[in-house]
This record gives sequence, C-alpha cells and structure tokens, in this order.
Amino acid sequence: MTSAAELSASSNSTLELENITQDLQSLVENDPLKIAQGVYVTVHGHFYQPPRENPYLDAIERQPSASPFHDWNERIHWECYRPNAFARVLNDKGELLGIVNNYEYMSFNIGPTLMSWLERYDSSVYERIIEADINSSRRLNGHGNAIAQVYNHIIMPLANERDKYTQIRWGKADFKSRFGRDPEGIWLAETAVDYATVKTLIAEGISFIILAPSQAQRCRPLPTEDDPQPEWHEVGGSQIDPTRPYRCYLKPTLNSTSSPLSLIKTTSTTTEELPYIDIFFYDGPISRDMGFSDVVYSSDHFAGRVGAAIRGDHRPSQLISVATDGETFGHHKKGTEKTIAYAFIGEFPRHGWTVTNFAHYLSLNPPTWEVELKPVTAWSCAHGVDRWQDDCGCGGEGGVWHQKWRRPLRDALNWLRDQLIAVYEEFGGKLFTDPWLARDEYIEILRDRSAANVTRFLERHQTHQLTDTEQVDALRLLEMQRHSLFMFTSCGWFFEELSRPEGTQILRYASRALELAGDVAGVQLEKDFLQLLSLAPSNVETFQHGAEVYRQLVLTAQIGFKQVAAHYAINSLFENSSNNFSTQDRSGDLDNYQKRVYCYTANELDYQMQRMGALTMVVGHLKLVSEITWESENFVFAVLHLGGWDFHCCIQPFTGRRDYSQLKEKLFTSLQQASAAHAILVMTQIFGDEAFSLQNLFAEERHRIMGLLSQETLNRLDQLYTQAYRENYGVIMAFHRDGLTVPQELQVAAEIALGYRCMTTLRSLEQDIDEIQLSWNYILELEAIATEAKHLRCQLNIPEGKEILEQLVIKLLWQLLHDDHGSFAKDIQRLEKLIDVAYQLNLGISLDQAQELYFSRLHSQIAPSCLKNISSSTESLKCRQWLKLGQKLAVDVNMILEKLS
Repeated sequence: MTSAAELSASSNSTLELENITQDLQSLVENDPLKIAQGVYVTVHGHFYQPPRENPYLDAIERQPSASPFHDWNERIHWECYRPNAFARVLNDKGELLGIVNNYEYMSFNIGPTLMSWLERYDSSVYERIIEADINSSRRLNGHGNAIAQVYNHIIMPLANERDKYTQIRWGKADFKSRFGRDPEGIWLAETAVDYATVKTLIAEGISFIILAPSQAQRCRPLPTEDDPQPEWHEVGGSQIDPTRPYRCYLKPTLNSTSSPLSLIKTTSTTTEELPYIDIFFYDGPISRDMGFSDVVYSSDHFAGRVGAAIRGDHRPSQLISVATDGETFGHHKKGTEKTIAYAFIGEFPRHGWTVTNFAHYLSLNPPTWEVELKPVTAWSCAHGVDRWQDDCGCGGEGGVWHQKWRRPLRDALNWLRDQLIAVYEEFGGKLFTDPWLARDEYIEILRDRSAANVTRFLERHQTHQLTDTEQVDALRLLEMQRHSLFMFTSCGWFFEELSRPEGTQILRYASRALELAGDVAGVQLEKDFLQLLSLAPSNVETFQHGAEVYRQLVLTAQIGFKQVAAHYAINSLFENSSNNFSTQDRSGDLDNYQKRVYCYTANELDYQMQRMGALTMVVGHLKLVSEITWESENFVFAVLHLGGWDFHCCIQPFTGRRDYSQLKEKLFTSLQQASAAHAILVMTQIFGDEAFSLQNLFAEERHRIMGLLSQETLNRLDQLYTQAYRENYGVIMAFHRDGLTVPQELQVAAEIALGYRCMTTLRSLEQDIDEIQLSWNYILELEAIATEAKHLRCQLNIPEGKEILEQLVIKLLWQLLHDDHGSFAKDIQRLEKLIDVAYQLNLGISLDQAQELYFSRLHSQIAPSCLKNISSSTESLKCRQWLKLGQKLAVDVNMILEKLS
C-alpha cells in the first residue's frame, strides 16, 4: 500500500518533470535554430579556380604572371583561401582577439578541382574546411554549410544530357568523399540554368539551387484549398522577393522541341504530384555591391546594407541571402575576410540575426511560393548563356575586341565531343559492360589512382578479364572522356579573346582527348578539328584564328614519353651534384632508383656515368609508366654534358640487352677521346638526328638546374661585391654622412654583400638551430647585419631568407609548446630575439602561422597553466614570459595579464 509521503514525493517528481518539459519546450520555441522566427542571414561564397593542370603532367606549371607565387592557385590561396580559414578579429591596436573559421559561418561551395589542389597543397586549410562543415552541421541541426558544384564548371544548358548527368554525379561523389555526406544543394556554373538542367538535378536528388533574381520569370503562392488558383506575379525584371525560398515544379510538356516556358501546360494536374526543386534567389543589389563597391570593407556598413533589405511586413521569419565569388574576400578585396568574420560573430548577432545556411533555413521554412524560370539564364550574362557561345558583348565591355570566335569554338568542340562519343561507344562497349556507367563512376579513380583502386574499378566494369593492353585502352578511353568534359570548362569563353590562357587551356584538353582517341581507335580527327577552329577569328594578329592558336600554343606544349625520358635523363646529372667521382655505376643497386616524374613512374633499369675532363656522359635504360593510363615505354638514353648550359641528350626505344650493351660500349669509347664533337657524332650515328637540350626540360626542373648551374658564378660575384663593399665601406658612409646620393655601383655592392652575408648566416642558423649558444651567435650576427643595412639604407632582397626566418620562428615556438625541458628561459629569450631581428632585417616577414600556433594554445594550454600556478613565483615568471611572447606576436593577452596582477 502506497503511503501519503510516497504519493506526495511522486506528485512532486511529476510536477518537476512537467516543469522541465515546459522549460525545454519554451527553449525550443524561442530558439531560431529550431523554430523559424526572426531574421536569418546567409552569405554564400562560390570558391572556384579553373583547372590549370598540364593535361600531360597532371600538375600546374609555374605561371610568371602570379609572381612572386608559383601559380595563381597558390597566390589566391595565400590571399583568400587560407585567410578565410584563419580570419583575424583584431582590437583597435591591431592585436589578435580571435581567429574565426569563416567557412564555419558562410554557406560555400568549392570547386572539386580546386579542392583536390587544396588537399595536396595545404592540408591544414583543407582540414579546416572539412571541420567547418562538420561544426556548422552540429550547430544547424544536421545541415552543413558546404554544397556541391557541377564538377568542372561547365555551362549546363549548353551540355548534352549525358554530360549534364556526369557533371552532377561527379560533383556529388567528390563532395561525399570529402565531407562524408550527400550534398543537399549544388552550385551551377555561372548559375546557368534551363528546365532540362532542372530535370537532371531533380533526378539526381538535389534539394535546392541558388540563382540570381534576374533568372525568375513569375511567381505565386502555392495553391491551397482556400485558393486553388492563386494569381501569378510577373518578376522578370528582378523584382522577385529574395527573402523566401521558392518551389519550382517540373511540369508536363507538350512536345520535346518547344522552348522551356512554352512547354508548361495548364492542366488539372495538382502540383503535389509533380517533381520539383527548391530555389533561393540571392539579394541582387547587396551581392552586386559586395563585388563592385566598398560595402564589405566595413562590417558595420555591411550589416547596415543587410538591415536595409529586411522586409517590415511582420512575417514570422525571413532570409537575407547574398552570394558572390568567394575570392572577393581577401583576393579581390584585401582584408575583407576580417570584415565578414566580425560580421558573423559580432555585428549580425548584435542585431539579433541568426547566421544560417540555405539547407537549414529550408528545413525550418519549406517554400510557400512557386516560381517559374526564364528559359535559359545565367548570373553573368544578360543574353541567356550567349557569353559561352556567341558574340554578345559580355566579357568585352569597354574594349575594342570582338568575341566572334565564341560560336565557332563552341561548334568545333561540340563536333569533337560527338566524334569522341562514337569512339567511346564503339571501343568502350568491348571493354565495359556499361561504358557510360563506367564514365560516371570514373570519379572514384580521380579521387584515388592507386593500383589497387583502379584494379577494383576495372574488375567491376569489365566485360571480360582484360589483358594488360586492354586495361591501358580502357583507361585511355576514360581519360579521353575526362578531357572531353574538361574542354567545356566555362572559363574558356568567359573573357574577350580565345588566345588567353583560359582559351588555350581548354584547347589543350581537346588536344589530349584527340591523342587518346587516336591511340585507342587509330582515328585522325585533328585535321577536321583544325578546319573548324580556323573559323574562329582571333583578335590578335599573330594568331589570326583558332587553328593558329592551336598550332602555336597547344601543339608546342604537347608532351610524350620521349620528352619525359629526356627530362629524367638530363635531370639525373644533378641528382648527386656533389659527387665528384669520374665514374658512377648504379646498375648493382637498381631497386633504390624508382622515381616519380610528375604523373609517371620512372624505373631505372641501368645507369652509368663517366667523366673525361670537362665532359660528362651518362647512359641508361629506363622504363616509364603512366600512373593515369598505365601505358609504359622502355627507353635507352644518353646525355653528354659539355659544361655550363650545353647538353646533348638522345633517346631511343630499348631493343634488347645485347644492343644496349654494344651501344653503351661505343658511347663510352667515344668519350675517351675527350672530344665533344666526336662524342656527339657517335651519338648521332647511334640515335639519329633528334636531340634534346636543357630547353626541352619541363619548366620547373629547368629553372632548378639553371639555378644550380649559375650558383658557382653567383658565388664568385658575391665574393667580388663583398670585397668591393669592404674596400669602399668608408666611402659609402661618407656619402651618407654628407647626405649625398651613394653611387649606384657602390649601393648595389653594399646590398648584395649584406644579402650574401645574411643568407650565409641564416643557413648556418637553420643547420645549428638546436645548439642554443651557437644559434645565439648567429642571431646576434643577423642583428649586426640588420643594423648595418639600416645605416647604409640597404634593402635586402632575399626571399629565401624570409622563408627561412618564418620557418625557424614556427619551429622554435613548436618546441617551446611541446618540449618539457629545463632551458625554457633561454629558449624563449632566443625566440623573442629572433623575432625582433626578423623585423629589423625588413624582409617583409609574416608571422601569421606562428601567431595561429600560439593562439591555438593560448586558451587551452598557456592561460590555464598561468592561472593554475599563479601562486608560484617560478611559474608566474614563466607565464609572464609566455604572455610577453604573445604580445610580440601581436596577440591580445591583456585579460590574462590583468588576472595575474
């Protein structure tokens, strides 16, 4: 029997549970992340770079226009992609208050080809992007900030149906392999859309897309029982309300040849029965101002523009969304990654606005309005999609150049695509059970080219057990299709001239596709392709038309196995540049000589070097294997280095060990005469007239070897300048004392001499950084150099020295944070001194990465340790040293200092 006390206790527990439930319900009802209420803000960044890889090397070559960076991807990375992953929030003294991962707060898409590059180039930024999606998903009820992108940025309305599907499927698969989830939305290249594209998106399970307000034709509230035929509102002049999502139905059509809008049939079919996709239209005026005015240079100004877009009609919730190229933040508009970082964590919350993404808002606010689109549109062309197929004027604004080349270029590539389809279906049908399914799933290999993964792929798709030759053909066909897709990358048409790098790049993809088709099927399509290209007039007199662009800029850049072999052969002379032996034979140790040359594996099967006076000759047997198509070639190579810049390299196929042995004997016998002319004559008799020189090397290695060859001369010059500087030091100082201009020859001598001395000291410091006393001496020497340079008004130009200093600061800081040793006081003083000297040398040093490392440990390691051991005088001193270092790295540590006071 239950007592009164037990009943009372039970009643109280029930009451408490009801109170807790009510409190939780109240919290949910007042949480804009759970229930749609108030103002929501979404900033979408479209991060994208066109594929820049050499189609033959699968690597980006040096681009001088991006100097001082290696290429434009690298330059934009340091100006935009990395700063947005580590966006600074500063106080009024310029000290670091916080680091914001902007990707955690903005909606974004990053082109798959760009993400592949980021993954290889800077894994820390790549991981921050993945982490941002995970964190935003946790914050926004399972809806991450990242959305997918059609794979290589083709204009979808201009693609055939099969290419549309592959672009979406590759984009989805690449996205899932990185973010671990299916994408809810997808970014269309240039937001280009038509109803055929909508149909494909719906079929592929895409929930929503983002478009410009100018792409809507008309809209209306969704039909209800009370209002089954709501009135349509014409919004073709960008009047659509962008604060709500819309539903776009794929309606029945009259026939397959009508234009998209004319196909829409007014029937009794209810909209609930029709397939659909949801669409967000970004705020056009704000988005335009973000790209073309100063609105994003001030977070307060930016918030003001967002606030002005809020509708005052007392609706329960509304979304202010803006969209622009992600590169706006930091690359196009320097420092603006800081603006949006503070807007996300400061300005927007201060106004009571909720920072969200499209998928999250859609989950809270399903569309209550329907929209119909204009037939064919894009955000960067006022003429539908003519910017990518016609002389519409877009892209050439204010210039005198025409774009009459666009239509013939599009026609030529469409023709080539159709020819390649025929090749693929005929020869792919013999190798793949379903050639087009194999193409759609080829993305699995693009993400992982390991032999095991490729083998699994081929086994899954093959019609029978493929021979080695058939495997090569299968991979060639798939690569042919990849390049067939890449040749339609939108950037090729975007600008005013065909011969620009973007146009040349898509023609290089076309060229590679042509080669692969010829390798598999023996077809010769290039002649007809060039005839079509000749109809594309160039604005540049040198080229006249597209066929000449192809001949001068594309054919000259083609690379075959012979060029790769020649590159390997000449480069091998410098692998052991410090080896002074007159003879070198690696034939007994060949297992150690497998080397990667871009996307080729080089297996050195024999190698022998001999020197005779100033002449050096190497002879070798090399097997090259393409990591992409698995095709391979065996070559014999011989290189004669005549000294300096002169090389004579010959290549021929390997025809057997006996022939190779005789060839090697003849070549080394010819070298014994110590006559370059005789050695070259014998090489010509054996190999024929074709020869390769330093100029035939790939640019990256050519530049490295040029540096090595010129180093001895530069060292002599450095010594001569140093002697001239020392002998005339007093004269230079006298000019400075009297306020006279130092003769240019003497000033240059001073700058070169001090730069040489600085680099010598830095290299010694780098080598002996773990020796405290020795490294102190080098730091003091650098300080003396900095003082001398200041007195003489010398600007040291040593980019390598800047990089060494930055890495040394990071290394010493890392050791301080991770090594528990007894020399902390000396080590931190040494680091502080190095930072001071780095600034005194005036090399433009950046301590951003050191600052990020320090800040990452400030609140998790440094501050807790300081506050925990506040009573210990020894630990208190250590803490103050840590905080002093923070001040030197421009980190705001005032709050911690105040607690210690």
